[in-house]
Amino acid sequence: MLEVITQLGGGIGLFLIGMILMTDSLKEMAGERLRIWLSRFTGSPLKAILSGAGLTLLVQSSTATTLATIGFVSAGILTFTQAIGVVIGANIGTTSVGWMVAILGVKFSIGSFALPLVAFGALCKLLGRGKLALFGMSLAGFGLIFFGIQMLQVSMAGFSELVDLSKFASDSIGAQIVLILIGILMTVILQSSSAAVTTTLAALASGAIDLPQALGLVIGQNIGTVSTAILASVGASVNAKRTAAVHVIFNLVSAVLALLILEPFFIWLAQEGRLMADWAPVFIVAAFHTLFSLVGTLFFFPVIKQFEQLVMKLIPDSSPSILALLDKANLSVPALAIDASSKVIHHNLIDILGILKRAVEEGVVPSNRQLQHIDEILQGVQFYIEDMPTSEHPEDQKGLTFILRLMVYSRVLRSDLSKIRFATCIRNHAELYQVGLDYSQIVGQYLEAIQEGDLMEESSRLRTELMHLKKWLDDENTSVREGVMQHAAIKHLSAAERLDLLAALRWLNRTITHTQRLANVLFEDAKQR
Repeated sequence: MLEVITQLGGGIGLFLIGMILMTDSLKEMAGERLRIWLSRFTGSPLKAILSGAGLTLLVQSSTATTLATIGFVSAGILTFTQAIGVVIGANIGTTSVGWMVAILGVKFSIGSFALPLVAFGALCKLLGRGKLALFGMSLAGFGLIFFGIQMLQVSMAGFSELVDLSKFASDSIGAQIVLILIGILMTVILQSSSAAVTTTLAALASGAIDLPQALGLVIGQNIGTVSTAILASVGASVNAKRTAAVHVIFNLVSAVLALLILEPFFIWLAQEGRLMADWAPVFIVAAFHTLFSLVGTLFFFPVIKQFEQLVMKLIPDSSPSILALLDKANLSVPALAIDASSKVIHHNLIDILGILKRAVEEGVVPSNRQLQHIDEILQGVQFYIEDMPTSEHPEDQKGLTFILRLMVYSRVLRSDLSKIRFATCIRNHAELYQVGLDYSQIVGQYLEAIQEGDLMEESSRLRTELMHLKKWLDDENTSVREGVMQHAAIKHLSAAERLDLLAALRWLNRTITHTQRLANVLFEDAKQR
């Protein structure tokens, strides 16, 4: 008994490790393509469903697709309607694992090739870099998957001799509900519907369970997969909760349709019909799993818009915030997490530049609440970056470097805001005030233009004009200082007031310098896009 349990646990563990290695490596290899693919090919509900299925086939994980979709909705790249289609498509795509196991793992039994695949993949990882290393990890994961399946088949053969499941073979609704609950529990424990379905197929192939039992377990396992989405949405954004709700409702409705219509139909086909009379049981289960999701898709497809309105009504958004973009779910896809961080930092920088512009032009000093809000965003981005996994993808590394440089200048400009009172001081001196107005005009034109303009062109203009202003101020610094002192003497200003004017000149010079360096970073990034 202990040996069987050990083999069963080891087989499941190897399968899960293999899935994690393969999925994570494929996601990193895809990198930025994940975002580009979904943003381009989700223009209609049908395209969104096909994209969700295709992406899941690519990364071999419906959870990865769902979590990526959550991030894209939060970032405004996808509408919630498009996200519904992608999540539905992901449920179709994830059924490919059943076919892969039925064809390769059970029918042809490639377990003997598994260890050489692991060895070759490990060599690629050790000796290669970049995509070759990632390819090696995905290949090693692929090998571990089928070595785990081989162990599951062996353990299930012994399991059938130790455990009698005949009491669940009844056609009664009670027995079916028990099997469904067992299927749900398997997925919740394993945190992978693919692993649960694979275990069921191995048990079916070894004779530990029969076809009706396998179908009941698969229904439960498909319901159980929503546990991952629910856990991912805890404490996350409203869009994450809505996407999780779509996942839950879709899977529950699909399960009811499968239990009432599909399962009896498949059992009749296997026992009485000619269509599946010669099919192996594992192929019947794989076909059932796929049709399970297809029927649910056909049910929801005509009413996607109404489905969207229902979910939005069930989970209203009462507190929108830019920090909602920093969804923890995005961290599973580095390219998406980097894109979300970039959007938040840019939003914060626009706020900071807007505050500087108003302070110089109108003498409006920001409230403590405004400054606190900027600090909260900076802190939120910092914590988010600290949680961001290291990616070997060159585009991800380049994007992370850009974010870190933006963070540096965000903090530098935030420090300039701590002495924003000097913006009111420069208004007391005509020449200083004119320099300040020149600065605010340059910044103001940039803030207006970036809403619809070419980012590269606008960042280049900002960089050039600030460079000219900075050069003029450096060249005329001595004469400007002398003008300040003459002004102070004529106005009979106190020593403290004179010091404030000189400090205001230094503050203005420093703020222009920092903004010009920020413009350099923005221009470099726009040029590379």
